[in-house]
Amino acid sequence: MKSFLSINDVENLPALVKDALEIKKNPHVYKVLGRNRSMCLIFLNPSLRTRLSSQKAAFNLGLQTAVLDVGSQGWQLEFADGVKMDSDKAEHIKEAAAVIGSYFDVVAIRAFAKLENRDEDYNEQVMESFKKYCPAPIINMESGTGHPLQALADLITINEHKTVDKPKVVLTWAPHPKALPQAVANSFSRWIQAAEFDLTITHPKGYELVEEAAGNADVEYNQEKAFEGADFIYAKNWSSYAHYGQILSNDPDWMVTENKMKLTNNARFMHCLPVRRNVVVEDAVIDSENSLVLPQATNRIYSMQTILKQILEKL
Repeated sequence: MKSFLSINDVENLPALVKDALEIKKNPHVYKVLGRNRSMCLIFLNPSLRTRLSSQKAAFNLGLQTAVLDVGSQGWQLEFADGVKMDSDKAEHIKEAAAVIGSYFDVVAIRAFAKLENRDEDYNEQVMESFKKYCPAPIINMESGTGHPLQALADLITINEHKTVDKPKVVLTWAPHPKALPQAVANSFSRWIQAAEFDLTITHPKGYELVEEAAGNADVEYNQEKAFEGADFIYAKNWSSYAHYGQILSNDPDWMVTENKMKLTNNARFMHCLPVRRNVVVEDAVIDSENSLVLPQATNRIYSMQTILKQILEKL
């Protein structure tokens, strides 16, 4: 693996998940891989799990890390070509990415969708610019349209807790006071289908995912019907793709409740965190013994560590 931007960079998904599960059993077995090597974590947006799990994964591999918060710690970056840089952008990505890539062996970037222009977000300007100008391998720690490290952690978690080979997995939209990107939902849908699990996506009309991400998943507009017989319920808000970045509904009836979970096959509850309690999900659900939100968060270490291992092995 040269770089990791999406599931398209994965050659063998079952082998990747198996590798992650083995690494989790003995996190320090590959510590020699990171010896005398370093990684830069670049954040254009806030982070808790991604920042700390990435550093922890690096520590487990003996890899030194540096963290750069663009804006508060670095110059504002210009990504467009041919512009006159006479405003607030002090450095162009051409020089910045080239310099960072010359300092470090691996570069990881987190850059959310701005939810202002769909074409700009879905063209993945930030990730594509780093890919073009950075000489080091790059890792997507969440971009405008995807969050593959989260999706890999989710897949690790499901494989640890599934009781049948092909469980029924439900990705449910949930209300939220802010407009959120489609990145987590896009990646989760793509990775679950690539794993050949049974995926149902449920949401109010108007919240359909981009066709490439929705794939062949069943789409159900009746949430309670979607929950019937489910083995895993994954709750996540996302704003509209068709009416880009807009909140079309904040219907509290879409919150995941204890009564709705009774419709499932004793399903495990999942969420990528942070979560708005009693907006996205009731306390009774997220605090129940069927909640997997903390194991999911722990597995963020091993999703990053597995990707780093594969990249370091090629250096």
